[in-house]
Formats: sequence, structure tokens, C-alpha cells
Amino acid sequence: MRQPRLFPLLLSLLALPAWADEVQVAVAANFTAPMQQIAAQFEKDTGHKATLAFGATGKFYAQIANGAPFDIFLSADDETPARLEKEGQAVAGSRFTYAIGRLALWSAQTDKVDDKGEVLKRADIAHLALANPKTAPYGAAAIEVMQKKGLLLALQPKFVLGENISQAYQFVASGNAEIGFVALSQIWKDGKLTGGSAWIVPASLHEPIRQDAIRLNQGRDKPAASALLTYLKSEKARVIIRSYGYDL
Repeated sequence: MRQPRLFPLLLSLLALPAWADEVQVAVAANFTAPMQQIAAQFEKDTGHKATLAFGATGKFYAQIANGAPFDIFLSADDETPARLEKEGQAVAGSRFTYAIGRLALWSAQTDKVDDKGEVLKRADIAHLALANPKTAPYGAAAIEVMQKKGLLLALQPKFVLGENISQAYQFVASGNAEIGFVALSQIWKDGKLTGGSAWIVPASLHEPIRQDAIRLNQGRDKPAASALLTYLKSEKARVIIRSYGYDL
């Protein structure tokens, strides 16, 4: 006997949770593209909706400390979530590393950046973009790289500071800076550069950019918060994360 047309629809509805929930997520700017993709797949697979806000880790810390209504925080470092946990702003024991970030020196021009970063020594480079190292871990990593290469003092007058890594990327993409330190995830997809030229900075030149997730107090009892944290550890999410150049 032929099944009614509604039968497959009923099965799909039964596979979803009994109620749909919404989770408010503060996301470090470097993780914008992968998290947008993960959130779409998360909603499709679970029925829960993740509402995303993107910005600098340091600014999110200040907002959360002042009562901003976020349920989960995906940081660009591991120190800020640990601090929130210690200060009682987050659920103890909920913290874990969801990705390890990679830094890149990038230009929108295809022949500008060499594969060893020697472009940093060129006198004709007038503007170097990076995220504010006081609030953005990728900016702090960029400072470490320049220090180790003995170029920090020479390059400081050329700095164009972005509020976060997204703004640093925009400075370079728009041509307002010839080169800039960006997150590899902003210029990398499925194992290749998406445009321009880049030096993928060796991880040995800066401290590991361990990016931790943590459940904030507001999300303590939210089903969608539990579901999203579990989903971030799933193979589906990990495939997406790897495709943007992150280590796990």
C-alpha cells in the first residue's frame, strides 16, 4: 500500500526535539565563516536556532562581565573563557578547545606576499594591518611574530589597527593596507587560498592560538546551549572547522 505523502514529513518532525530552542552565541570574529556554516547545519539537524554575534574577544569579555545576554562564548583564546569561569560568569567544567587558529600574512594582490614573509622587510610597504593586540588574540600573535623576526620596532609606524580580525581583513581587502596579519580561516577554504597571496605563519613563531568555548551562566539550563556545545564536537562540525584551515 502506498504511504501517505505526509508520512516522510511526520518522520522528519519526530526526529527533531520536542521543542525548538534558541541559543545566543558570542563568536570571535576569526570564526565568522565556519560558525555561520555550522549554525545553519545545526539548525537543520536539530531544529534549534543559534543566533550569532561576532566581535573581538576582549570586547566580548567586557560585555559578558557587564551582563550581556549570551548563552555561549566561542573565544579566540583560552585565557578569556578561563577567566570568566574563575570569576563565576560561566558554568564550571564546560570549557573546551573547539579549534586551534592559524595566522597568515596576506595581501589581496596575487604577487605581493612571498612564502617566507620577507615582504615585511620591504621599504615600499607603507601600511600593515593587524587586529588590536590588546583585545584580539590574533593581533597579539602577530606582535609575537614580528618580535621573533626582529622587525617590531621598524614596523610599528606602519600599523593600521582593526578593532578585530574582521576589520584587519577589510583594511587589506579594500586596499587601505598593502598587507596584513589575518586569520587563515578568512582566506582559506578546502585546502587552498581563496585569493591574493599569503605567508602561512609557522606555528612556532607564536604561542598556540587555542580557541575555547564555554557555557555562560545564562545558558546553564537551555537545551539549545547543550545541543550546540555537543554539536561543536561532532564530526560534521569538525569537518567544517578543518576546511577553514584550523587545527583540532
